[in-house]
Amino acid sequence: MKIQALKGMRDLLPAEQSLRDYIQGKILETYRAAGFERISTPMLEDMENLDKSEGGDNLNLIFKVMKRGEKLTAALASGDPKELSDMGLRYDLTLPLSRYYAANRNELPNPFKVIQTDRVFRAERPQKGRLREFVQCDIDILGDSSPNAEVELIDVTTRALLNIGFTGFTVNINDRRILRGMLESMGFAPETLDSVCITFDKMDKIGAEGVRAELTEKQLPAEAINALSDFIAAGDVTLDAVAARCADPAIADDLKYVLSTASALAAGRYAVAYCPSLVRGQGYYTGMVFEVTCPQFAGAVAGGGRYDNMVGKFIGQQVPAVGFSIGFERVCGILLEQGYQIPGAKAKLALLYQKGDDFAAVLHQAEALREQYNVTVLAQGKKLGKQLGQLEAAGFVGAAFAGKEEIKLFSERN
Repeated sequence: MKIQALKGMRDLLPAEQSLRDYIQGKILETYRAAGFERISTPMLEDMENLDKSEGGDNLNLIFKVMKRGEKLTAALASGDPKELSDMGLRYDLTLPLSRYYAANRNELPNPFKVIQTDRVFRAERPQKGRLREFVQCDIDILGDSSPNAEVELIDVTTRALLNIGFTGFTVNINDRRILRGMLESMGFAPETLDSVCITFDKMDKIGAEGVRAELTEKQLPAEAINALSDFIAAGDVTLDAVAARCADPAIADDLKYVLSTASALAAGRYAVAYCPSLVRGQGYYTGMVFEVTCPQFAGAVAGGGRYDNMVGKFIGQQVPAVGFSIGFERVCGILLEQGYQIPGAKAKLALLYQKGDDFAAVLHQAEALREQYNVTVLAQGKKLGKQLGQLEAAGFVGAAFAGKEEIKLFSERN
């Protein structure tokens, strides 16, 4: 039998779990204070839903569940690999929410402001910041087509990050429609825009020459590649310059509103920036997209955008929807590396008792001590010195003894 967790998945020791509980609690507290309500959905979804969800590269990372019994036998006989699976683990929380809303919309308020904090699964190549099982903390607004929905999500998400002590971050914002309009005006065919956007999104990592090389490798029109390269080289990648190249420059008005309003709400506590290359990988985004980046971590620690067509795949009519997700694992990783301590947390104290002590009295003593400490009741070991050393190493501040008022604080030991 193997004792290690599966690759890309982790066992959590008590100290880290306590930190995660605190961080998730503060995030939930912030979300709920803003009027968002929490729901839960199953971790398994129908494969047809997952396949049609426009999840970009994530569709290649789905953990699929094979059919069972006679259905599996029939699928094997068909010789078609696609017939082997009828369900899969969710790769994010957006598709499950869209299905949930489609099924329950008549019982939900409009607009519906919703929280999801749960595990998702992707068959990633494990590396720092990328696991196969991880937690996402999402808030979404369904039923509101105005840019105020984007502003509210940015405001609430950034307040959640601030409330857990996260600082020095930037909210990057773009609108996929503006970028796609500019690229189309340069000569890229509509059916190639998704591919072009994915390459353009890498500009911060591979530079302008890297973008040119990758687009050339994709055998896209040379004139269009040259037009984009010249535009980047000119250095005038402002919102006005990009919008001016769109067929409908008015699309930029909502983005300008969100940028200015979000900046006013930030009040210098964090930065808000227009990021012309930001597209995000999921194909279901239809308008504005946003990401939170920070100097302590390579990559985004939160992201989201508008996905007005997702619910419509289930009910045949468009429902405006926009969401923002905190990358919980990345945020926890950053805070752990910084030596983050839970504010106001009670110190841990051990209450040691001996065989023959009145255990009910021991528990009463522990309850009295809990007004000041988090108290763990333990049988006293034969080698007290060794036991006290182990308790100190485990983060206890000291030990008390059954029937005695004295508390031995490790900080006072010589």
